[in-house]
Amino acid sequence: MQTISIDTASTSRPTRSATTVIIRPGRGLFDLDLASLWEFREILYFLVWRDIKLRYKQTAIGAAWAILQPLATMAIFTVIFGHLAKIPSDGLPYAIFSFTGLLPWTYFSQAIARSGASVVGDANLVKKVYFPRLLIPIAAVLSPLVDFLISFVFLVGMVAWFGVRPGWNMVALPFFLALAMIAALATGLWLSALNVKYRDVGHTLPFLIQIWLYASPVAYSVTLIPEKWRLVYGLNPMAGVIEGFRWALLRTERPALGVIAMSAVVVLALLIGGVMFFKHLERSFADIV
Repeated sequence: MQTISIDTASTSRPTRSATTVIIRPGRGLFDLDLASLWEFREILYFLVWRDIKLRYKQTAIGAAWAILQPLATMAIFTVIFGHLAKIPSDGLPYAIFSFTGLLPWTYFSQAIARSGASVVGDANLVKKVYFPRLLIPIAAVLSPLVDFLISFVFLVGMVAWFGVRPGWNMVALPFFLALAMIAALATGLWLSALNVKYRDVGHTLPFLIQIWLYASPVAYSVTLIPEKWRLVYGLNPMAGVIEGFRWALLRTERPALGVIAMSAVVVLALLIGGVMFFKHLERSFADIV
């Protein structure tokens, strides 16, 4: 919602000119100025690269952390839910069943955790330099993709180890990954803007992520949800994403189109509202953060 106009006025000396940059807030709720994101795309690249470097700087095992986190969670889930609670896993070994659900969930949880705290974390940058503030949560959502890709290679090895043969369903994986990314960005936009004004959001984030984990079919199959409630369950966008991942990689029962459609509609509504809400509060970030 910000536009830049550049006025060049010549001084008394013909060889010298003064350039004045005027930054004006956008007018209207729908004046989002999204074109500026492309103009400042190099900043997005450097923000993503910075986040990746900081994540693995001075770590002993480096990128292996991307595998250890979902692997450790998979081991706990396998013992508690797979062996003790005997939760059904759609006829698959519980280890590969849970890890396939943990892969998109781990990406999503990291993305919303980073994007939710991103604007406050870059307070010095926000106060000193002009650029579209939307780039900050976008970069926070893109940087965990590196961890996702590393874990995905490990998952492919697990799929081969357990003798599961993916079919043509794998072509749908990019769609479900994109849905997870957009869901993370939509949520992150709301949380990052709110976190600037109300720092309680930063304390609430870990609790929100934990609750969301158990509200998503990571440790259990969506088939446990009564069929009459599955459309309502689709209001959780990660329900469609996780079941879609399992269907694409493990050839489980195809997720109901109603659940996928409901998840997509919810994500789209959250994204549109999140962009408008973020841009509305953006003009006050430098004063509050």
